[in-house]
Amino acid sequence: MPPVRPMLAKAVHEVPRAPGLLYEPKWDGFRCIVFRDGDEIELGSRNDRPLTRYFPELVELLAAALPPRCVVDGEIVLVTPAGLDFETLQLRLHPAASRVRKLAEETPASFIAFDLLALGGTDLTEEPFRERRKQLESVLATSAEGLQRVHLTPLSEDPEQAQDWFTRFEGAGFDGVMVKPADLPYEQDKRVMLKVKHERTADCVVTGFRWHKDGAGVGSLLLGLFDDDGVLHHVGVASSFTKARRAELVDELAPLRENALENHPWRSWAEYEPEPGRQPGVNSRWAPQKDLSWEPLRPEWVAEVRYEHLQGGRFRHGGRLVRFRPDRTPESCTYAQLDEAPPAELAKLFGEAR
Repeated sequence: MPPVRPMLAKAVHEVPRAPGLLYEPKWDGFRCIVFRDGDEIELGSRNDRPLTRYFPELVELLAAALPPRCVVDGEIVLVTPAGLDFETLQLRLHPAASRVRKLAEETPASFIAFDLLALGGTDLTEEPFRERRKQLESVLATSAEGLQRVHLTPLSEDPEQAQDWFTRFEGAGFDGVMVKPADLPYEQDKRVMLKVKHERTADCVVTGFRWHKDGAGVGSLLLGLFDDDGVLHHVGVASSFTKARRAELVDELAPLRENALENHPWRSWAEYEPEPGRQPGVNSRWAPQKDLSWEPLRPEWVAEVRYEHLQGGRFRHGGRLVRFRPDRTPESCTYAQLDEAPPAELAKLFGEAR
């Protein structure tokens, strides 16, 4: 019965190669555990937030694809000709029922299944992953007409295949590769799987910061990059500082706070007058009550930041500060330095799996 806490993964930097490991693509979407009991279907999220009302089109599909009683772990994704589109997927979480119905027709989601936790009246979480996968393959209907948006994730025992996925399908919006021991039971809320994710660095303009939630230090640095027209866009943040580092940054950044708004390119955003472009300070889609106000800094410093990949002109996940770069000028921090992988066709991946 819900809730079930998803099994988690810890990050590694290379595809591990050892006997008994199985590899899957790492999908970029909403983690979702599906509970089905007859006509009742519930879509549960990683943080126990129900997703059922936001994706009504999936309920009908899953009713046709799943056995009458089961619990399936998977991912909700939005597939486009250019690959996975996480930004548009986020827009599906809308409070208005009429808007939800409209988006379900205009941007229908897909479901990727990758684990089976229960079947009929049997709890499978103590079974090894290889056995759970075999049973999932035997009960998931994906070939019937009308089920083109329900998929079984590809699986391989070959690390070379995993490395190929990691490299070739990044342009389709994949996060990387998942690695699971074949004998692994399903352990809720524990980091017992491995994930291999892309990492790159970029030199960004430090444009401001947000206070940490404890109010005693810097929680995140706001980052900007110039486009070809010389417009400075907000591309994301660098965060995850230790408590000591948060306090140090307050002192280090203090000189840049003086008269920061005078000629700041985002002055109107700080004064809550939005302009076109990517900007900080807007409400969070995930937590509307969350304080996203920010403190401007004179955009004179450059930071080297580690990031995973770019999507929609922004870092898909929060970056990490590597170091400040006094040898770089802010004007040199442009989008041209970023390495974007060309789009790949998702159909190729499923074709190879079959």
